[in-house]
Amino acid sequence: MFITAKGTFEITMQAPPAGEGAGRVSLGRMLIDKYYSGDLIGIGQGEMLSAGNPAAGSAGYVAIEHVTGTLDGMSGSFALQHAGTMHAGASHLSISIVPGSGTEGLAGIQGKFKLDMIDNTHYYELEYTMDLP
Repeated sequence: MFITAKGTFEITMQAPPAGEGAGRVSLGRMLIDKYYSGDLIGIGQGEMLSAGNPAAGSAGYVAIEHVTGTLDGMSGSFALQHAGTMHAGASHLSISIVPGSGTEGLAGIQGKFKLDMIDNTHYYELEYTMDLP
């Protein structure tokens, strides 16, 4: 049975110092910091790589985010894997909990993470289950 946790988050992103190799595809790299509230209270930190031409409406990104906090009263951490694309006005985003990444009270967590942005506020919905020993 899946449990649904909901809330909001704030995000800051910054570009780290980057070096580009000659003849390579130009990649964007960003450091991510998130602050979660609601059913999940905690922080997320990660890195994102992107490529494409967002100004023209086409791009892709991948990211790994490490989340530490309290989810529905259970404390611990887990990792999220992000993969997204956009092209010609259509976008696809998949965010999953990395299998086996849960620690402490969140050991065995599995699930999917959805996000939305309404009026400059980021909302999340985390559908999860616990694979208890």
